[in-house]
Amino acid sequence: MTQGSSSQGSSPSSAAGFSLRPIELVAEPTAELLAWAEAIETSEATTLEKARQIATRLGAHPRPDGLTEVGFWTPELSGDVIQPRNILLEVFTPRQAIDPARPEQTVLFHRDYVQLEKLGDYHWGVLSGLQAGNASTIGSLYWLRYLSPDTNAVNIVGDPLGSSYPYGVYAPAEVYDLEGLQLRRGDLDYYEAMAAAQPIEAESLVPAPFTVPAPCNILQLHVRTASPNGYLSGLTQLFRDLARKVRDGESLTPVETNLLGYDAVQLLPTEPTVEMRGGQGSDHDFFSLRPDDEGVLDPETEGIVIETGDVRVRLRRPDLQNWGYDVVIFGSAATNPALLETLRPDELVEFVAELHSFPTGPIRLIYDLVYGHADNQAIDLLNGRYLKGPNMYGQDVNHQNPVVRAILLEMQRRKVNTGADGIRIDGGQDFKYFNPLTERVEYDDPYLMAMGDLVQEIGPARWRPFVIYEDGRPWPTEGWEEISSYRDLVELRPDSYQWGPLIFAHNTPALHGFWARKWRRVCEKMQFGARWITGCGNHDTLRRGTQVAATEPINPHLGTSLPEVLANAYDNPAIGALTYGFGPGLPMDFIHCLMRAPWGFFRNTDDRFGVKVVAEEAPGFLDWQLSPEQYRDAGLFPALKQLGFTELEPLRQFLTTLAEAIADTDYDLEAMAAACRSVAPAGAGGAIPPVDVAWLKVFARSFMEDMHAACNIWRHTERVQPEQAAYNLALRQFRRSRPWLRDNLATGEDRLDLITTPNTTIFYGIRRAPQEADAEASAVALVAHMGGEPMTLRLPELFPEQAAGWSLLLASPGLEVSEAQLAGAPITLKDSQALLLEPLPTA
Repeated sequence: MTQGSSSQGSSPSSAAGFSLRPIELVAEPTAELLAWAEAIETSEATTLEKARQIATRLGAHPRPDGLTEVGFWTPELSGDVIQPRNILLEVFTPRQAIDPARPEQTVLFHRDYVQLEKLGDYHWGVLSGLQAGNASTIGSLYWLRYLSPDTNAVNIVGDPLGSSYPYGVYAPAEVYDLEGLQLRRGDLDYYEAMAAAQPIEAESLVPAPFTVPAPCNILQLHVRTASPNGYLSGLTQLFRDLARKVRDGESLTPVETNLLGYDAVQLLPTEPTVEMRGGQGSDHDFFSLRPDDEGVLDPETEGIVIETGDVRVRLRRPDLQNWGYDVVIFGSAATNPALLETLRPDELVEFVAELHSFPTGPIRLIYDLVYGHADNQAIDLLNGRYLKGPNMYGQDVNHQNPVVRAILLEMQRRKVNTGADGIRIDGGQDFKYFNPLTERVEYDDPYLMAMGDLVQEIGPARWRPFVIYEDGRPWPTEGWEEISSYRDLVELRPDSYQWGPLIFAHNTPALHGFWARKWRRVCEKMQFGARWITGCGNHDTLRRGTQVAATEPINPHLGTSLPEVLANAYDNPAIGALTYGFGPGLPMDFIHCLMRAPWGFFRNTDDRFGVKVVAEEAPGFLDWQLSPEQYRDAGLFPALKQLGFTELEPLRQFLTTLAEAIADTDYDLEAMAAACRSVAPAGAGGAIPPVDVAWLKVFARSFMEDMHAACNIWRHTERVQPEQAAYNLALRQFRRSRPWLRDNLATGEDRLDLITTPNTTIFYGIRRAPQEADAEASAVALVAHMGGEPMTLRLPELFPEQAAGWSLLLASPGLEVSEAQLAGAPITLKDSQALLLEPLPTA
């Protein structure tokens, strides 16, 4: 038995070929680490400068000499209330192989305890015996345990700066060999070439950091629903196979065509997200000790009494399903283990390396970073300094605390140092604080700028990622859609990009007259949209499209059913021609739009509000993205069908009753269950279900998991239209060959005009290449039918200044244009059809 002591004296053991060394605090290097920290704390630097230096050594860092540095920020353990002997580093080292593919297994670990050294608000130590994980092996797992003096409860302090959490953020972090990972990555030549192109700083004799240039376009992916196997490994294999076919000159399928022609990929957030909670040892936990192994209080010594030695731990593979934005901040330097088939951080780096090695040129990687808010689970995982209080997402993050600020920036630096070339900063309008000097709530623009100033280093290369801000301030103020300029942050950082109004979350192009109503914003895009992310379809807007009520004026020319209307609204030839063939800015496409696959908000981790989330999300998802025939597909919604929902209409009726019950009972689950009993179907075998609170929660989780599976794009490859996929690729190639299109329209001859009637909207205009541009075409003209009834046009009437006629550069699928029509004969355009033209030279 150990009472607040280290494991010195415990003998090393081995099992199944795993040899263990005693884990001990090594005095001399620990003293050196403490001296380093103390020198910073007593220096003349500002509080933030000190915190940023110290943050670089927080977490667990394997050293070349075989030792491991460990550092925790522990302000909640400051003062003399908690005795040092009651604050212990608990380490679990595997004594047998762990199979990451197994859904559940019980594994033998050796458990050790070490008392770290306390200095101010920090605990530090340099330890021997810790095993670092690598590409094939899970290393030692660690966290702090301490005894609460007021409750005598044994509490846990996890490491928010861990490199790996193979069993989730509620489990111990893993000691991981990140240096070794960087040395064995497959794209080192990419960074060597980057460094070779950089100037050398005179004082340091190292390459000066430079900002990665922005790409030509972006493909947005959600890992679990874009990957054939649901993991990053599946995306890696997908792009590897695509690269091989491109190198060998093989023909591509329409689905593969949708992946080609991009020079950047943006992943929806890959950080750890919320988890289902049920308490240690519950069926929801991914890392479970026996209750007897949790530790107790010795009444005589008032110390923690815990066995040092072997323990058996039940491990469950994290099967988290989330669209990515329900983050807990804790662990944001690491990758969500649910995205890793191998549970190894190498899997992300292998994907990065595959992109950087693509045969048509490196594909850059963009991370979507969420640091403006946290889910309420962050309260359980982080100390109170990190959070300011509740908001509509969960919790506001306390960026104004200098240590929190420093740690968040360090989390970002470590995350991006896996190899990202760019970052998208989610919800810039959420970074707000009360300024006591001005007595106003202000935006924390200095922090948003600091996020773009971080320098990354891999091999000899040093770089700053290009920055994309999503910021709709003054959201959520009433009328924000019309008030927001979408330029606040690009004006502060002119080399950055910001989401423009035509790609922001509130767009609904399935509505009749949508583009006529957006004309003011379209004109703004032409005037100063060069630094806007452009397009129409993304993870937010596609979901917003499913929230349109069927009673609203939907454009009937987009299709004969709601799913067809939605697909044609977001994978639209006219919008594509406007975005890629004419307008300025940086275009982005969402793979689900190109694949015409279902998409929505999903999370299988919410036991408390899961029923409410399903009641809000499901009706629009089912109405807009699934037909009764598609619902009958044997591979879709198997869990719901087991519950008795074998047809789509009874499921819709049940959801209607559920939504009414929520409103009538103020989310009283018992009363809701009673209200739903009369409309619940018989389950498999004809049994009448006991519709109670537990059944409602099973229903909600079943719906979310079935929905998540239904959103995988590889279940819907038959929806991809070959002609549309080829046209979209042609648009991407068109823009790449005319880089001057990314700039704003020049004053004078460049113009975009509008023809609008109550039933039809037409955009038409012409742009001319700058004289210095090495361009394929000296000018490009656009004629696009943006929605409504067909309209007959004549090119000479649209462009009277162009008397010599036109040559056709690109036409949308199904649109055929004759030489006579290019010379002035009538052209009838239907909804979503478009032309890109080049003026013939004057004789």
